[in-house]
Amino acid sequence: MESCSQEPDTQVLQNQQWMSQLCETLWDIPLYDLSIPGSHDTMTYCLDRCSPIDPDSPKLLLFLGKYVPSLTRKILLRWCMTQTLTVAEQLDAGIRYLDLRIAHRPDIPSPNLYFVHGLYTFLTVEEILNEISDWMTNNPKEILILACRNLQSMSPVHHMHLISCIQRIFGSKLCPKHEPPTLRNMWKKGFQVIVSYDNNVTLKNVHLWPSIPYWWADTTNKHSLINFLEKKKHSGRPGEFFVAGLNLTENTSYVLKHPLGSMKKLTLPKLPFLNSWVQKQHPGVSKDATNIMAEDLIGSGQFISDVIDLNHKLLLHKN
Repeated sequence: MESCSQEPDTQVLQNQQWMSQLCETLWDIPLYDLSIPGSHDTMTYCLDRCSPIDPDSPKLLLFLGKYVPSLTRKILLRWCMTQTLTVAEQLDAGIRYLDLRIAHRPDIPSPNLYFVHGLYTFLTVEEILNEISDWMTNNPKEILILACRNLQSMSPVHHMHLISCIQRIFGSKLCPKHEPPTLRNMWKKGFQVIVSYDNNVTLKNVHLWPSIPYWWADTTNKHSLINFLEKKKHSGRPGEFFVAGLNLTENTSYVLKHPLGSMKKLTLPKLPFLNSWVQKQHPGVSKDATNIMAEDLIGSGQFISDVIDLNHKLLLHKN
């Protein structure tokens, strides 16, 4: 990053280990006061076309899935796939917040868990957590925030299985929720991952952080999305981690009116407008500061670099 480190040969290499390249001035600032890029619905690149439709989907989609299953799944796949890069490719690109929507697949009797967004993934949660752990081993000064969200159709046994996987795979890399989440402290103690968990079991488990608020506009209109985020900013940021979602969202009516459309067709033309808003933001402790920002189609523009570069504003403020 700028004059505080050696400039890598390419932007990709710079972003792959951008946290380790931050100026020492920023090492004692909590991660919730830094600017961190994230991916929305991280695991949708591996959705299974043959999987059941998520039972929490709108009733009309479930009805269509029952009577015209092949066509319905084909349309769903186009609209539910928000990412095309693998999780390792997203991390290499600089993503440090992963939006993991976890569920139990009703067609698979084993306790294995999968990811879900309209359809289920063919990769298991355990496989992906191992892949993330391997990436962290190769990038020991990069800190990840894993948000285990939704947690659909999960019994107490499923929760126990997931928590067991998290603790077994990450072990001493897990940062307890009472630890100050600064780079200096986490590097010193060997912590490399913060896991937030959308369930009250976090009250009993020292290694599971509470659910991270996600600002979700639920709109296909880029202007409505930005207006929503601005209103949220003016009402005041949460005390610790939070996510500004720069993801556009379709509903059943919109999908049925655009059967040949896709999330990619909806989102790509609007990324420059959304990223122009990103460039105007700033991290820090003020009421209107931003923290994590998550977007679809990671790798399609300058989003990650724009979010990382906002940390320079903290340096200017300190100087």
